[in-house]
Amino acid sequence: MLLTIPDVLTAAEVAEVRQILDSAEWVDGKITAGYQAQSVKENVQLPEGHPAAAKAGEIVLAALARSPLFMSAALPLRVFPPMFNRYTGCGHFGTHVDTAIRAMASTGQRIRTDVSATLFLTPPDQYEGGELLVEDTYGVHSIKLHAGHMVLYPATSLHRVTPVTGGARVSSFFWIQSMIRLDGDRTLLYDLDTAIQRLARELPGNPVGVQLTGVYHNLLRRWAEM
Repeated sequence: MLLTIPDVLTAAEVAEVRQILDSAEWVDGKITAGYQAQSVKENVQLPEGHPAAAKAGEIVLAALARSPLFMSAALPLRVFPPMFNRYTGCGHFGTHVDTAIRAMASTGQRIRTDVSATLFLTPPDQYEGGELLVEDTYGVHSIKLHAGHMVLYPATSLHRVTPVTGGARVSSFFWIQSMIRLDGDRTLLYDLDTAIQRLARELPGNPVGVQLTGVYHNLLRRWAEM
């Protein structure tokens, strides 16, 4: 499932995060790329554990915690500490698949990367190129969102970032280990949850809503990994 989540960060939060990032020192993005990805990655990012990354990451994590749409779609068990990158001067990231298991620099704890996330921090009219292209069975999807908006997509997807030929593209990226390992199962639960919420709005008190809620939680109970 590929899903756009609007307004994860408010305009004030985007400005605060950008202020934190703009005063930090960036390093070559290859330091966190896997063997295959190193040959196709041309950007800069903040090192894991950098004080600026930690401070900005706290803002992002707090925003995720208050987003019902994120919770419903990702069903997060663990969230990798948000990281931050910047593309300028034809910087790009060629076609790749995200590493399946990542260790947190601060604790060494490993997470399985079920869901990938990109949170845009630059308005789209301030840079040229820089589209995130995600491939799935329905083709290639081009994503370039407003600042503060985020996209979720399966970490198993082939994806790339096209060259930034003007301006600078700044974003946060991270991964989620979901309670539901398989994307198809997460999609089914998300669709069911969305239908339940719509039913509650349009037909409040309808007993069908209670029955469907039971189905949702019984499927979650059957599939969830803790």
